[in-house]
Amino acid sequence: MKQIILVLMETYRRQVKSWSFILLVLSPFIFIFVSLGFGYASSRLGDNTSDRVAIVSSNRKIASQFRYDKKKTTLVYQTKKDARKALDKEKIAGYLVLEKRNGQFIAKYVGEEKMDSEQLKEFGQLLQQKQQELNIQTAKITSQQLKSFSKQPILKQKIIAKGASDATIKTISFVFIIFLMYFILIIYTSAIAQDIASEKGTKIMEMIFSSMPAKSYFYGKILGTFAVIATHLLIYTLGGGLCYFIMPKLKISQGIFSEYQDTINKIITNLVSINLLYVLLGVILFTILAALCGALVVRPEDVSKAIQPVMYIVMLGFFGALTLGQDSNNLIVKWASFIPFLSSFFMPIRLIYGNVSIFQLLLSLGLLVLSAFFLARYVGSLYASLILQTDDIGIIKSFKRASKMK
Repeated sequence: MKQIILVLMETYRRQVKSWSFILLVLSPFIFIFVSLGFGYASSRLGDNTSDRVAIVSSNRKIASQFRYDKKKTTLVYQTKKDARKALDKEKIAGYLVLEKRNGQFIAKYVGEEKMDSEQLKEFGQLLQQKQQELNIQTAKITSQQLKSFSKQPILKQKIIAKGASDATIKTISFVFIIFLMYFILIIYTSAIAQDIASEKGTKIMEMIFSSMPAKSYFYGKILGTFAVIATHLLIYTLGGGLCYFIMPKLKISQGIFSEYQDTINKIITNLVSINLLYVLLGVILFTILAALCGALVVRPEDVSKAIQPVMYIVMLGFFGALTLGQDSNNLIVKWASFIPFLSSFFMPIRLIYGNVSIFQLLLSLGLLVLSAFFLARYVGSLYASLILQTDDIGIIKSFKRASKMK
């Protein structure tokens, strides 16, 4: 057991300290923060002086009443001439000439282009509000009369549960799960196969096998790789949780979270469940198979050919789940959820849609665990004869020879 732990720690340390692993883990977070940064920068750049609309009025009191855009610190000019100069120098986008005549506010906009729709809406609302205040003063309406005039009708809404929304949430959840599986398998199956192939036939391996059983070394390699994958997933989980708590407080993403908070919560509930166990077990099973493929080749450059059967199974599960994922009652989906190499793709679909009994769940998990256990034992028993082979006799013949020598 001590030997297995030593190999595990060495495999884990070597892979986690590599730049490829660090960049792989950090790349999604870098993408998120760069996207937020660009969004923030564009919103700040949108706040330049050329977007300002100035107010023109000789009456300072009227001008101050219509400084509607506090954020952009609306400019005020006393004469049209001064405002025109500012417009020619592109300091402002346009200006509003304000007058009060016969108990009525009159506003005229001057600019090279039409006023921005948001600015037009804000100014229109403010103009209506100020005109209403002026009308009340002119009509000498009492506070009691004003109170009765200000009564508004009440409109209430009651939102009931929507089936379509639940279906969308379930679809997003299972698509995320299978993409996560596909992403991890594509990266780590190739990595473990390449790592084992690079060690094959070296003098170092002969020395290692003389001091410890080959199967112990193999178990250590597999467990070390799995620890790296678990670390990768843990970082994503912690990083995702941090984003979940921080992003609703950021102005750039606040609106999205406030609108879709319930949907996001339901998706997270579907992800952080037994589905993650299926992802981990599926990764272990495929990693062991990839290790076998890596041990069958003589040259590291042949790994891409040897690992093709693993990639075919991964793609079968991935595209099959994408195609049939929205019909969890499909017979193929039901049968595939019990087949070890495919169940990690198909059983999460049935779990998300909630049509799996406890017996079926335990049976599927049991088959997956037993398959990983027996495959690991079998490949471990072949490992020494596979690694020490240096004859380029082909993958199938190498496997047959190793099976006879175990």
